[in-house]
Amino acid sequence: MTYRANSGHPGGSLSATDILTALYFHVLRHNPKDPKWPDRDRFVLSKAHACPVLYAALAESGYFPVEELATFRQINSRLQGHAHIKTPGVEMSGGSLGQGLSFGIGAALAARLDARPTRVYVLLGDGECDEGQVWEAAMAAPHFKLDNICAIVDRNRIQNDRFTSEVMETEPIVDKWRAFRWNVIETNGHSIADMLAAFDQAKQVKGRPTVIIAQTTKGKGVSFMENNPDFHGKAPNKDEYEKAMKELA
Repeated sequence: MTYRANSGHPGGSLSATDILTALYFHVLRHNPKDPKWPDRDRFVLSKAHACPVLYAALAESGYFPVEELATFRQINSRLQGHAHIKTPGVEMSGGSLGQGLSFGIGAALAARLDARPTRVYVLLGDGECDEGQVWEAAMAAPHFKLDNICAIVDRNRIQNDRFTSEVMETEPIVDKWRAFRWNVIETNGHSIADMLAAFDQAKQVKGRPTVIIAQTTKGKGVSFMENNPDFHGKAPNKDEYEKAMKELA
């Protein structure tokens, strides 16, 4: 997608691929034939620039034809450069970082008021956790005892054009979430089995929200993209694309 468009965010999409695979094909209660099914679980992509991985998951799930992925970032395409609600299966329009957890809390509260079985999953970038709104939301969820919401932090340690430790040190990130009274699970974000175990554990926790700190690698699976800040928001050229596809295959 990013190669065809010569634009987009491959690094953070690859770091979250296993997380979304676990969610869309093993965890979420959702119906591609009825995207607005009231009892569905909600997935919120707070780091909305990583929408290529979300579009891929939605297409493979059947929300729209896989062939439509080729229209990524084209004028009048339903697949724009940041996730938005005109795309079937997308719950929240994104772009400005830091808003997804607040939106997810609203959805979780609504599900409780409506007595629905909905669970809400919100994927945050670790660089996104620089945003103050994330921590306002982090205060609110345990205050309202929301055990039907699960946040996932894509801990790939790179944001935009440098490492998170250079921009704003987020460590000790686990202690911070615990201090905000969340149940915290640390896991390998590239192990489907470990992610599924974490999601299952989160479902058992009552009376407070859970956050999964998923340890990941930016650009996972492509040698020259891994741990490389250059590919946060840069598409591969032709040679790079061909090498990447061989490695991913």
